[in-house]
Amino acid sequence: QVRLVESGGGSVQAGGSLRLSCAASGYIIGRNYMGWFRQAPGKEREGVGVISPGVIQYYAGSVQGRFTISRDNAKNEAYLQMNNLKPEDSAIYYCAVGPLKFGGRRWDAQDLFHYWGQGTQVTVSS
Repeated sequence: QVRLVESGGGSVQAGGSLRLSCAASGYIIGRNYMGWFRQAPGKEREGVGVISPGVIQYYAGSVQGRFTISRDNAKNEAYLQMNNLKPEDSAIYYCAVGPLKFGGRRWDAQDLFHYWGQGTQVTVSS
């Protein structure tokens, strides 16, 4: 069975930082894109960013420059470092295992991500 478990969420003040971790088991993630997504109440789930097997990263414009995705294949984990958090970043954050390649699809095409974590809540107060 494949499991992705996010951790590190919580409540922070605007301008603060948070580091989310995603521990994978039952699947070796080293050859796959890893993605982070988020969903705020009343909104569609949206892509935050992805990291390729070669650690090339793509980010949503709303988080570019503030968030950084990384991975440690030896630990079978991915991470999301969030800096200068804003209230609009409040959401449930999910990690997901993506494809080996996107083949012309958008980087945030959610149907290409077949394994998802349970999510972790991030709340940013002003």
